Order: sequence, then structure tokens, then C-alpha cells
Amino acid sequence: MGSTEKTGKRKYTHEEKSLVILKSTLSRLPIYYCYLQEKLADGIEFVSSSAIAENLSLNPVQVRKDLASVSTVPGRPKRGFLTERLLADMKSYLGYDNYDEAVLVGVGNLGGTLMQYNGFDNYGINIAAGFDINASLHGKRINGKSILPMDKFPSVTKRLNVHLGIIAVPSTQAQAVADMMIANGIRAIWNFAPTHVSVPRGVIIKNENLAASLAILSKELSKNMAAGKVMPF
Repeated sequence: MGSTEKTGKRKYTHEEKSLVILKSTLSRLPIYYCYLQEKLADGIEFVSSSAIAENLSLNPVQVRKDLASVSTVPGRPKRGFLTERLLADMKSYLGYDNYDEAVLVGVGNLGGTLMQYNGFDNYGINIAAGFDINASLHGKRINGKSILPMDKFPSVTKRLNVHLGIIAVPSTQAQAVADMMIANGIRAIWNFAPTHVSVPRGVIIKNENLAASLAILSKELSKNMAAGKVMPF
């Protein structure tokens, strides 16, 4: 049984408190992580929560709370947090130091681009292989990673003990691919198909609808231009 800490009117175990923190800060932590990587590369030894808030246009109170929730060493007065230490704490908290294998289904233009991207390494993810129904792609390699036929999916995921799957197929195929992934041990899915995918309880899914994101961006741009908020260069 974990230790208890009081939050509001009820007491939370240490494990429960970690989950509460995770839900409220997880979307912002990767933004801080990228920022800290840049500062460390620039030789910045200390970084303050106020500087992070100002540079990222975020609420300084929220940033201070977020950093306090993951840092193991408090910030120093007038200097802030040791950049390297805070980055290491954030990396551990986010699980970026626990390397996970992933598999991708759908090696078209988008899927191929994802396989070529080396930046996933910074977040503890390695796309081990791609799978596609197109026989002309089988045996080819992208960024050193093999493209395999779909019938190899069960054996590869079992051998590598893969639990993370990426869907980059047309919307009409997405649900069938998700079902196949789940039947073969995948427990977290990153879905790039522009459609809703149903998964059973206990399976995590993150949808990336690029068309919807572009529509929102276009709408916000139109509103800002109409209001005179977009300044000419």
C-alpha cells in the first residue's frame, strides 16, 4: 500500500496522486522537454519556470506547478532549475528512458514518412518494422526498417514483445487493422487514419486527425485576419 497524501477532502495514495498529475500535465510536458533539450544544447545551465512560461507563452503559475510535479530537485532561488537535472527527471517521468518498440501498418506516403523520421528516438520509441498489403513493397527497407507482409505481423509482434501500434492506412481499413493489432497483443494505438476507431477497455488510443487539425488552423487564421490580429511582415 502506497503512502497517502491529502488533496482536497480525500486522501490519495502516492500512486493515485501520480495518475492525477499525469492527466493534468502530460499534454504540456513534451513541450517543456523539447524546450529544455534546446537550452541544454545551447549551454544554458539553469532555467526558471518564469522563463519557460514567457518563451512558450504559457501560464507561469501552471508551469511552476508542472515542473514541481516532476522534478526531484527543487529550483534554486534566482537561478531556477538545473537544466540537465530537470531534463533527466522529465525524461524519466515521461518514460522516454524506457525504450519501446512499435510497429506500423500502412507504408504509404504518410507511413513511409513516419518510418523515415528519426526524432522518435528522443522519446524512447523505435518503429521496428512496417507492414503493408502491397506486395511490391515487401522486402524493401525505409531508414533501415523492413516492410513486411501482413501475415508476418503476429510472429514479429510476439517475438519483439511489441505493445504499441501505429495505423497509417485509409479510413476504410482502420478498424480492421486496429482489431488485428489488438488480437496480437497491441495495447496502445496511434491512429493517423481520419476516422473513429473503437477499441475495448484497457486499450489506449490516440487519434491524429490531420484534416481536422488543418481545418481548425484555417478557421482560426480566418478569424484572426478578419479581426485584424494577423500582422503583415
